[in-house]
Amino acid sequence: MTDINEVGGVLGVGTSRGRGSEVGHLNYAEMSEFFFSKLKRKTSVDSFSSFCAQMRPNPETPVALLRAGLLLGLFRLCACLDDSCVLGIVGRPVSLPCVLPELVNSENVTIEWMRGSELVLRSVWKPDGSVETWSNNRVTVPSDAPLTGNVSLNLPAVRPVEDQISYSLFMVLGKNQSARLCTTCLRTAASFSFPKLEKEEAVQGDEKVFLCHSTGGYPTPAVYWLINDTEEPPAGSVWTQMTSLPDNLYNITSHLTLNISDDSIVSCIIDNQSMNQTVMSTYGVEARPVTNRASSAMWMFSTGLCVVVGIMVIAGVVYQIHLDKVSKRKKEEHKQHQRGYKRRYQFKLEDELMNQEQRETDV
Repeated sequence: MTDINEVGGVLGVGTSRGRGSEVGHLNYAEMSEFFFSKLKRKTSVDSFSSFCAQMRPNPETPVALLRAGLLLGLFRLCACLDDSCVLGIVGRPVSLPCVLPELVNSENVTIEWMRGSELVLRSVWKPDGSVETWSNNRVTVPSDAPLTGNVSLNLPAVRPVEDQISYSLFMVLGKNQSARLCTTCLRTAASFSFPKLEKEEAVQGDEKVFLCHSTGGYPTPAVYWLINDTEEPPAGSVWTQMTSLPDNLYNITSHLTLNISDDSIVSCIIDNQSMNQTVMSTYGVEARPVTNRASSAMWMFSTGLCVVVGIMVIAGVVYQIHLDKVSKRKKEEHKQHQRGYKRRYQFKLEDELMNQEQRETDV
């Protein structure tokens, strides 16, 4: 357990052993470093509670100073100085997370985001609730940071040169004094284009030369060649060249020279582990692109769907023709029935007239 006398010695604060004890001078940075170094050694809640109990101030210790040191120590403990990297895609915005609920509704606070030793953002939270912010390269923090404690740094566009660079958030305590609250590492990456695989004319003998070219990626990838999907080319048959572009991206060109049969299948594979991206191009008589299975399945599905739709359309047309014929036949039958009725009615009238004339004649 930490001895209170040891704490007093480190803090420069006299203990209550005698009247002649004097209160030493202590800056905020030393207080923060002391608390953080002590808290890092505590690995359980019980240990931390015991430590806090031993750190209770004696009557001669400045209370405000201890509170400030303890607050900064808690900030440092919450931040944990986590150097885990955030992946940023080149050309796209990215947010470097840092959320500190302890800063909610704080006043007279000044925070600074640093890229290495370069200041990229400074924000001053005033007592009246206003915020003054200065930034470099259009980086920002959320406008509601004083209300939410979310002081994450937003970068408008990731650049390849920022790969493996650490960004740190500091709270300014006074002249030339600050405490680090967050640290985040930025890891950058960019996708390579689908490789273009070509066969070139051999300069001599029966050797065949294949050229694989891909552009616009970051960082440098791993390049593999396969013969007939399983065999690796012999040593010395592959030559790969990386070209750095003005925007710090890379173009990659790989040559394969070897003696193989004309019906061999040659594949060029580019593996960008930072992006978890693997692209492959294949050359050969029996070559199939990487997406061939999906394309074939989609083509078969589309063909089958078209056939089914076509059959349904034909069946519908045939059925409609059949209905038209039936309707037409019924109309014809109805017309014939009407004509027969009219003839019978006319004959009936003629018979009645003839019968009437006969009766009149008889009379």
